Amino acid sequence: MTLEGKQLIGQQAVLSNGNAIHAVDPATGETLEPGYKAGSRAEVEHACELAWTAFDAYRETGLEVRACFLETIAEEIESIGDDLIVRAMAESGLPRGRLEGERGRTCGQLRLFAQVVRNGEWLDVRLDPALPERQPMPRVDLRQRHIALGPVAVFGASNFPLAFSVAGGDTASALAAGCPVIVKAHAAHPGTS
Repeated sequence: MTLEGKQLIGQQAVLSNGNAIHAVDPATGETLEPGYKAGSRAEVEHACELAWTAFDAYRETGLEVRACFLETIAEEIESIGDDLIVRAMAESGLPRGRLEGERGRTCGQLRLFAQVVRNGEWLDVRLDPALPERQPMPRVDLRQRHIALGPVAVFGASNFPLAFSVAGGDTASALAAGCPVIVKAHAAHPGTS
């Protein structure tokens, strides 16, 4: 895993022009490379525009496609392997066992939401049939289901660099519901993010 100090905006790795944010190893006080330059207002707005552009199509993805997407994210996190744990240890000062457990929790959350998406009960689909003979006026059929309302912003947590940050429960639940996500990484662990 090679860290480049870039932001991911849409499908592009972007080297911003803002002040560099460096993680600091809490055990040694060492400044960790690379630095991640803060995004500009225009870059944040562009990320939001891309999320809105993706929203209608993503909200309407089939449940199986969305579930597979969540499972793929879990597989990709696991495929990073020990590099992720080593970087998270350097940035957070947390022990290996805690971070391995947190990675397992994160991937478990993604897979759990995939199962929830697949079973579809969360949509709470309801159909009240038409009542054409109802008096004093007929009633058309009434349909209801839960739908996504728009993109979600997730702000990374300092104390859980995996389970409550980039791919944690907030992100997993938003993606499961059909919402694109914009993540603001926590400055304490930009490389982990």
